Amino acid sequence: MELAFAASVYPTNVKRVIYEIRPRSSKLVANKKRFFHKKFLCSVAVAPDRNRVSEVELENKKHNLLLAVQDTQRGLAATADQRSIIEEALVSVEGYNMGAPLDMTVLDGTWRLQYTSAPDVVVLLEAAARLPFFQVGQIFQKFECRDQLRGGVIRNVIRWSIPNLLEEQEGATLVVSAKFDVVSVRNIYLQFEEIKVQDINISEQLQALIAPALLPRSFLSLQILQFLRTFRAQVPVRNPGSGRRSVGGLYYLSYLDQNMLLGRAVGGGGVFVFTKAQPLEL
Repeated sequence: MELAFAASVYPTNVKRVIYEIRPRSSKLVANKKRFFHKKFLCSVAVAPDRNRVSEVELENKKHNLLLAVQDTQRGLAATADQRSIIEEALVSVEGYNMGAPLDMTVLDGTWRLQYTSAPDVVVLLEAAARLPFFQVGQIFQKFECRDQLRGGVIRNVIRWSIPNLLEEQEGATLVVSAKFDVVSVRNIYLQFEEIKVQDINISEQLQALIAPALLPRSFLSLQILQFLRTFRAQVPVRNPGSGRRSVGGLYYLSYLDQNMLLGRAVGGGGVFVFTKAQPLEL
């Protein structure tokens, strides 16, 4: 039967051609593997590119926010239109790590105020602008929480001065200290504990008045100078014996990275824009 079938397909006068099926060559297999390897590498490389684009966009938005607050004198001179632009820029930055847990290691350190709409800070800036005998220098927030998980200490630091009596901008330091607890992913509760005046730096004019350089300095004049330089006044916000809880407030840290901190005082207390500063020794 097999012979008959073969004869019917291949006539006797036609030369038969037999095709041999050989295994796939090693070179072809290697080329195919190389193709898939390149294709896999290309697909993996897409993710880092997207991350880089996202980081660039974020840095641009942070830059735009700092540009928007630049000419507002930390919020004192901001117009209604400027505040609207700032709020839009602020919300744009806040969206990048909204809902992420606070990193205490990143939060720890000193932050310099660039802008605020908080009434209690703006009124201080207004007083400095209107009163010739009062100046407000740099304003900082100092977080001490590096080794903590659920809280720490925050110090609001205000440099201020009285012209002709104290050095310009940094004549004295006002420190308002508070303990804070992390009450949710991004909210911290502040419990104020102490107000302190320290680091009195008297002006050269006042030093000359107390102890003239051309006259022998008496023991009393030297004692007065030493007292002023080392003066420190501390006022507790609460009476430890009363058992009452000190004044507190809820603070929402809406954005945090290595060089920018954004916050909102819950309850309409205003917004804050900070940038990382050199460490403060208090």
